[in-house]
Amino acid sequence: MKNLLEQIKNRLDELNKAERKVAEVILRDPQEATRYSIAALAQAAKVSEPTVNRFCRSFGAAGYPALKIQLAQSLASGAAYVSRAVEADDGPEAYTRKIFGSAIASLDSACQAIDPQAISHAVDLMIQARQIHFFGLGASASVALDAQHKFFRFNLPVTAHSDVLMQRMLASVAHTGDLFVIISYTGRTRELVEAATIARDNGASVLGLTAAGSPLAKVSTLSLDIPLPEDTDIYMPMTSRIIQLTVLDALAAGVTLKRGVDFQPHLRKIKESLMATRYPSEES
Repeated sequence: MKNLLEQIKNRLDELNKAERKVAEVILRDPQEATRYSIAALAQAAKVSEPTVNRFCRSFGAAGYPALKIQLAQSLASGAAYVSRAVEADDGPEAYTRKIFGSAIASLDSACQAIDPQAISHAVDLMIQARQIHFFGLGASASVALDAQHKFFRFNLPVTAHSDVLMQRMLASVAHTGDLFVIISYTGRTRELVEAATIARDNGASVLGLTAAGSPLAKVSTLSLDIPLPEDTDIYMPMTSRIIQLTVLDALAAGVTLKRGVDFQPHLRKIKESLMATRYPSEES
């Protein structure tokens, strides 16, 4: 179940003009709103107290005291990011706090939304693959490169590609046993959806890291549905990349654990190969 702040944000367009004023006051500063009396909230929103009560009932609360409890629970879960967009007059302290708060809260929301069984299934696809190709475009391209850096350690061929022509060519020569991990925040990028379709038509498996119900999710063998805490059609994607990277970290951990202790010497050998490239740490 979504927390209160997410519900308010998602239903803004459904509220009437007066109730929307109440919602905007709460979203502007949720922490301050928990300290308001119903009279103070009504005054801040320039509405009547009955309007505040109607607003509360529309979100399943008997009155404002009950709504404040839900609001406090949302803040405890880190959900305040939904209302803390960076504004033009924010100073360094404000925008830094908002960006960090947004990242923390979006990770918490994604963690609650992602199905552990789907993660387990995705790990199985990776374990069984004879080779893995990571595809991403735009902001997701760097995520695909990071995935290549992680997964080559598992002693199987791994590539990352951000060129649409190379993606299409690789998909056209795919075989059963190949796994294409296609990373797209919206899942609406035509070239990636087409590459996924071609790869599956040739017998390969496709793992989508994308939005639930998107065109990419629909053509994937398995989709790890990632929630959408930001509108990438308007804003630069920030928290979306952090969610994608964290999901890939979880998959890498799952593969490591599934490989078992016999695989640890291989990982240790890779780690030890880097020791000669670093200056020794200074003793304090």
